[in-house]
Amino acid sequence: MDRPAAATSATARDIILEIVRNMREGLEPLHYSTLPPAIYQVYLHPDDLERLGGIVPRIVDEARRALDAEIESLNRGGLAQRLKLARQGEPKVMAPEGGWQIRILENTDDDASAGDIAIYSELALPAKEELSGGSMTKRIATRRMAGAASIAESSYQPAQAAPAEAFAAIEYEERGVRKTFYMTRNEMVVGRGGRDYWTDLKLDTLPDVSREHIRLRRDPESGKFFLKDLSRLGTTIDGVAVPSSIDAAGGGKRDLNVEVPLAEKARIGLAGVCFLEFRSTAHG
Repeated sequence: MDRPAAATSATARDIILEIVRNMREGLEPLHYSTLPPAIYQVYLHPDDLERLGGIVPRIVDEARRALDAEIESLNRGGLAQRLKLARQGEPKVMAPEGGWQIRILENTDDDASAGDIAIYSELALPAKEELSGGSMTKRIATRRMAGAASIAESSYQPAQAAPAEAFAAIEYEERGVRKTFYMTRNEMVVGRGGRDYWTDLKLDTLPDVSREHIRLRRDPESGKFFLKDLSRLGTTIDGVAVPSSIDAAGGGKRDLNVEVPLAEKARIGLAGVCFLEFRSTAHG
């Protein structure tokens, strides 16, 4: 028997409206056209996803129709809006050539609540009809947490020279920008961070990556590096899965202090969605 929706649950209509809002926030004007985000990843609390699981295909279908209708509305507008656009020379909004790509997923964050809707969209020109099928030019995040809507923007850090005391360099891509982080302490935490979650390297990426995803440690005596997986969706080193250090039995969390050696040069995968190129700087 299906459970009734709680007062704070996300409804199917809420999800569709949030997808449309995300599209409006992510519009990118060019010279002859305005491009909307083409790819949407929607994250729901597990209870909401379980309750709505049977109608997810219908939600996706109606969300696509709502996006088409919103573009038509934006291009049509009222007389005042048409005159304003004509004066500013604003180009028309064009639907993505590859169609709207929408995926509804489970939000695995520990602090996620029923009713929360987090959407990460990409402004892209997909070469084929699949998620992340093209070159991303812009990514935008919108959230509706406990009924309050917000939009998240990221700021890019300029490239910096390697500090003299750096033990290792970590290269990664964030929102289409290549970045480098230098490890200058013997221990560091990598993840998305957040309230009550300290991270040395804070990543602006999908919720698949945990708030505290991995811990890197350098043994000061030997100079060797070690990695500990603290995540829910896993970590790989050069494509090989790392054993988890977290025991979640009984509804709690216990760190088993399981570490694996990390070579002087390695590719670290976080939940299969974010990749870090690690290299020791000991030998230049």
